[in-house]
Amino acid sequence: MLRHSLFRYTAAVAATMLAWMIASTSPALHDRSFVVFIAAVVVSARFLGFGPGLFATLLSVAFIDYVVLEPHFQISRSRIDVEQLAVFLAVGSLAAGIARQKSKADVRADEAQRRMAAIVESSQDAILSKDTHGIITSWNQGAERLYGYTADEIIGKHVSILAPPEHPDEIPRIMGTLLRGESIRHYMTERVRKDGTRLTVYLSISPLMNRKGEIVGASAIAQDVTAQRRAEEAMRKTEKLATAGRLAAAIAHEINNPLEAIANLLYLARRDKVKCDEYLQMAEKEVSRVASIAQQTLGFVRDPSSASKVEVGPLIDEVLNLYKKKLSSKHIQVDKTVQPGLGIIAFSGELRQLFSNLISNAIDASPDQSKLHIRIERSREWSNNNRPGVRVMVADAGMGIPRENVNHIFEPFFTTKKDSGTGLGLWLSFSIVQKHGGSIRFRSSTTPGKSGTVFNVFLPEQMSPRDAAA
Repeated sequence: MLRHSLFRYTAAVAATMLAWMIASTSPALHDRSFVVFIAAVVVSARFLGFGPGLFATLLSVAFIDYVVLEPHFQISRSRIDVEQLAVFLAVGSLAAGIARQKSKADVRADEAQRRMAAIVESSQDAILSKDTHGIITSWNQGAERLYGYTADEIIGKHVSILAPPEHPDEIPRIMGTLLRGESIRHYMTERVRKDGTRLTVYLSISPLMNRKGEIVGASAIAQDVTAQRRAEEAMRKTEKLATAGRLAAAIAHEINNPLEAIANLLYLARRDKVKCDEYLQMAEKEVSRVASIAQQTLGFVRDPSSASKVEVGPLIDEVLNLYKKKLSSKHIQVDKTVQPGLGIIAFSGELRQLFSNLISNAIDASPDQSKLHIRIERSREWSNNNRPGVRVMVADAGMGIPRENVNHIFEPFFTTKKDSGTGLGLWLSFSIVQKHGGSIRFRSSTTPGKSGTVFNVFLPEQMSPRDAAA
C-alpha cells in the first residue's frame, strides 16, 4: 500500500516536472505555461487519484511562482501575479476534483459492466446478441447449454441457424420488428439444437442502441419450456380423459335407451312382416342417435388438426344433452338464451371441453330445483381494438366461491371437490380461452339469498395467426 502511494505521488512529481520542462524549453508554450501545468494536474488526478492531483497542483504553483514567473526564485510578486497563481490554484483544484469524479464514475461503470457481464455469463437462461444483419456477436454459457454450440462455433454465424427450416420467414420478421425499435416479449417458438433436436422456448428480444440512439443490434434471452409444455400437454390429456370418465355414466344411459329401443324394434320386425320395413326404419334412426352420441363423446378427447367454423349455440346444446340425466336428477331447469348464427373460427373439441367444464361445475354447485342460466350473444371486446366475437355466460345459484379461493381457481390442481375433482378443469378452460385469443372472467357472491357464480367467456370471431399456431 505504501509502495503504491509512493509510486502515485512520484508519478505526479514526474508529470509536473515534464510540464515545467516543456514550458521552459518551448518558446511557443512559455506564455501558455498555465495551460501546460493544468494538463499535468488533470493527468495526475485522472490516472493517479485526487491526492496526487492536488499535490501536482501545489507543485505546479511552486514551479510557476519560482521558475516561470520573473524575476525567478523571488517571493515578492505583483498583485497580478498573485491573482494568476490564486486562479491557477483554484482551477487546478477544480480540475483535480472533476478528474477525480470522472475517474470514480469510470470505475463504477467498469465495475457495473463487469458485474453485468458476470451475471449474463452465469445466467441459466440463454443470452445472446446479434448485429443488425442477424450475425451473432455474443453467446453466454446458458446458450451453450441450451443450444449445444460453443461460443467459438456460433459467433459470426447468422441467427437463422437456430430456427426451424420450415419457418424461413420468422427471423426476418423478428429482425424487422427490432429494427423499428420495438421489443418482443414472451414469444413462444421452436428452436433447433446443434444435434437437431427441437426445443420449445420463450424469447424476449430487445434492440440495442448506441449513444446516438441508433439501433446497432439486438439482445435475446431464451428460456427452455420444453418440459413445461410437455407436462401441460399431459395434464390437458389427463383432464380430457377425466371429463370423458365423468360423462361415461350419462353416455351409457343415453346409449342404453336407443339400444333397448332397437332390440324391441327388431323383435317386432321379426314378428310382424307387414310393418317390418317401418320397424327397421325406426331402428335405423335409433342407430343414428347412438352414432351421434358417440361422435359427440369423441369430440371431448380428439381435436381436429386445424381451427374451423363452429356454431356456438348448437355446440352448447350437444354439451347440455350429455348432462341431461344429471340435470334431471337434480331437477335443475336450464334457462338458455341464444342469438342465432353465432359462428366463430375455433377448435370444436376444445370448445366442448371448455363449456363442459363450466356447465359441469355449475351443475355441481347448483342446489336441487334451481335454475342454470346460459346466455350466448354477439359481442365486442372493448378493451382490445373493439374485436367482434361471441360472449357466453354461465350462471348458477350455488353457494358461491369463498373469498380465500378466488385467486386460486385457475391454478392447476386446485379443487374444492375433495374426492371427485382433478383441479385441472378451470385451469384447462383458462388455457383454451387464451389459445383462442379470448378472455374469461367471473364474479361470485356468498351472500345468503344472493349467492351464485357467473362465468363470462369472450371468444373472438377470428383467431390470430399466433394464437392458431399455439
